[in-house]
Amino acid sequence: MKKLTSALFCAGLLSAPFSAAIAGVSADEAKKLGTELTQVGAEKAGNKDGTIPAYTGGLTTPPAGFDKDKGVRPDPFASEKPVLQIDAKNVDKFADKLTEGTKALIKANADYRVDVYPTHRTAAYPSFVVENTLKNATRGKLSDNGLALTGARGGIPFPIPKTGNEVMFNHIARWQGLSTVMPKYSAYNIDAAGKLVLSTQGVWTVELPFYDDSNAAYPTLITRAKANYTGPARRAGESVMTNDFVDDAKGRRAYQYLPGQRRVRLAPDLSFDTPNSSTGGMSTIDDIYLFNGSQERYNFKLVGKKEMVVPYNDYRFVYHDKPEDLFKPKFINPDFVRWELHRMWVVEATLKEGARHIYSRRTFYVDEDSWMVLASDQYDGRGQLWRPGFAYFTQHYESAVPSNAVSGHYDLIAGTYYINQWPGASGIKVLNTLQSDSNWTSDALASQGVR
Repeated sequence: MKKLTSALFCAGLLSAPFSAAIAGVSADEAKKLGTELTQVGAEKAGNKDGTIPAYTGGLTTPPAGFDKDKGVRPDPFASEKPVLQIDAKNVDKFADKLTEGTKALIKANADYRVDVYPTHRTAAYPSFVVENTLKNATRGKLSDNGLALTGARGGIPFPIPKTGNEVMFNHIARWQGLSTVMPKYSAYNIDAAGKLVLSTQGVWTVELPFYDDSNAAYPTLITRAKANYTGPARRAGESVMTNDFVDDAKGRRAYQYLPGQRRVRLAPDLSFDTPNSSTGGMSTIDDIYLFNGSQERYNFKLVGKKEMVVPYNDYRFVYHDKPEDLFKPKFINPDFVRWELHRMWVVEATLKEGARHIYSRRTFYVDEDSWMVLASDQYDGRGQLWRPGFAYFTQHYESAVPSNAVSGHYDLIAGTYYINQWPGASGIKVLNTLQSDSNWTSDALASQGVR
């Protein structure tokens, strides 16, 4: 504990200068990948205090008891105990390692705490993703004011990023497996009175054509996703489908099927700050995964890299089978949330002049190993901290796929919170094969949504 405690006192903001560059790095700079940097761009070495270890390839060996067919992953670190607890009594001592949202939750709730465990850098990738990432370092480019991605494919687009847009594209085009399915996910709302309400249940499928090496043509899509709602009863039979393009400026192509209308319609509103019906309107559409969709409404500034305490390796939370154990009044049960110290890219997003969004400013914390946003701070139009968010990282160790599928936000003003895409005992299955394009048409959506 003493070693981690002393390390948490050190501020450690690592500078990464903002640049207007829109092209990949030079061949000489790309040589850092696999030497001082990992092959996807993280710092290979641990920190000087030893509280962040060196990267050694991630977690690729399933623990005993893992059944691949079920998609429920046992916690490989179940025997570990916290090395530090941060609460209202000592939060100021560790303030530099906490997001503004984390500090606000601790200060607002005397019984809230952050249990910090030993850090494990578990993110791992298949060899073809690594190989393509190395190529992307010099061939990846942004155009159209940072909104259009060209040259890169099949790997992390910008393993040595120079701008906020590049870091956010790394998150948007992060490796999640060619195809993953949640056979039964749930979204829960917890209201100001502490009541647990099921907002949505359904089947969630996401595919990444961007990583399809079998297609010789340059990909036009980064992701395509589909939700088929099975509950509660008022929502059963609804379905939505989205397509996100490598050319961000094209916008999202979205479709919605409503059983009462018996038809599929284009749904251009399924983007930006449209309230997300899956969470009962407690979040926006672009809050999914803490950020998704187009970057066009914000200026993204790369602040640098910082050692931060964030949720990490949260198998116990993600795959627990009883929601009533987890979702308590005011906050998620701290007994089930594992926090670790990791290096995070910090990106500040400010609303562009003339653009509309309910969030005037957003801070994103992007994991250096997985390129996933794992925490965010979001501010209202007055500049007041409003909705801090967290994603609960796990590594699909059997298939070399990182995941931040489970995420949620606290509403500090309303005193509510939600969790989205929580699989529980239904698990998450990695298929790593793409469905036929015919399964992603409006007709297919209609046939899948009928009840």
